Amino acid sequence: MSYRLAIWLALGMVTWSPLVQPQGDPTQAALPRDQQQSATESEATLIALSKAHPTKAEPFAQLGLLEARRGHYPQAIVFYRKAMALKPTMPGLRLNLGLALFKDGQYKQAIQTFTPLLRSQSPSSPERQRLTVLVGMSHYGLGEYQAAVPYLKQAADRDGQNLSLLLTLAHSCLLSKQYQCVLDAYHRMVAQNAESAEADMLVGEALDEMKDTIGATREFRAAVQANPKEPNAHFGLGYLLWTQRQYQEASQEFQAELENTPDYPQAMLYLADADIQLNRNEDARSLLEKVVKIDPATSMGHLDLGIVYAEANREEDALREFKAAAQLKPDDVNVHMRLGRLYRSMGEASEAKNEFDKARNLNRTTHDALITVMSSASDKDKKSPTNSPAK
Repeated sequence: MSYRLAIWLALGMVTWSPLVQPQGDPTQAALPRDQQQSATESEATLIALSKAHPTKAEPFAQLGLLEARRGHYPQAIVFYRKAMALKPTMPGLRLNLGLALFKDGQYKQAIQTFTPLLRSQSPSSPERQRLTVLVGMSHYGLGEYQAAVPYLKQAADRDGQNLSLLLTLAHSCLLSKQYQCVLDAYHRMVAQNAESAEADMLVGEALDEMKDTIGATREFRAAVQANPKEPNAHFGLGYLLWTQRQYQEASQEFQAELENTPDYPQAMLYLADADIQLNRNEDARSLLEKVVKIDPATSMGHLDLGIVYAEANREEDALREFKAAAQLKPDDVNVHMRLGRLYRSMGEASEAKNEFDKARNLNRTTHDALITVMSSASDKDKKSPTNSPAK
């Protein structure tokens, strides 16, 4: 599930609370009667009122509401805070401040604002569900997935038909390594929608983390079948096949991902690696040269490109790429082994020995878990990871 979809779920619950004001309050006259009425006129009136009545919270609160409805959240927050300082008990004011903080991405401050409101709600209050989701999603926005889970689980228990909420819960469980929670949410999703590509992918990632590669592969196959256009579905399946050395089928999946998302560096990177394993070095070379240009920080890209150059007897080019890979990931034993062999073939015995010694002092690294690779794609807007698998 994408971060954007999860935040969209919470944003769908953002509706500005009407501010309850005393009878005869002069700011009532400044409020727009409909959406077409000039907000500029209302703003001018409210600013004048705030200057005429500097100790009254209402003009500042209404100015905050005007700015929030315009999407000017930093300005809304300033006005809401001024109103809070003057009248912290104004009905609807604290909620609106929290919503503006949330929509502005200030999740920590949003949590601090929403939490007292949530505690004040009775268990049967309709407002409790919205606040529970907003607190959970604020933790999610901060990457505090373990803290998000109890709130999202409580919200999902109250709204069990909400697939987006269940997906967000499952994603939070996955990223906080609560794998049974992922499976529980998955079964609830499947009960409502037997063909959910996103749900299949989440449970596939969970199974991969639980070292059940066969189960993970099965779930990603189901995701591809449910929705061949689902972002990352073909890539995830391809990656799992790649870890099982099923390079031919893996390469087909990476190709399918690129058909859905052209210029996706990770798909190009792993397709190129599969091509190397299948002795299609020229195909790999063109892909890898593109990858390292798009993302110079991918050690795997430089390593693989060095391998291709070395096998084509382009020693200086290979040396440059291996050195780049070693600088990015100095603890990768394979990089030092490749450098050692290259130096030896170039007759540079001292340099070769130095690299072989480095390799002997390092433990061989294993491939990254699927969740690491796919989270990297999401977090970096589909730039390739810097941690490369060993060859």
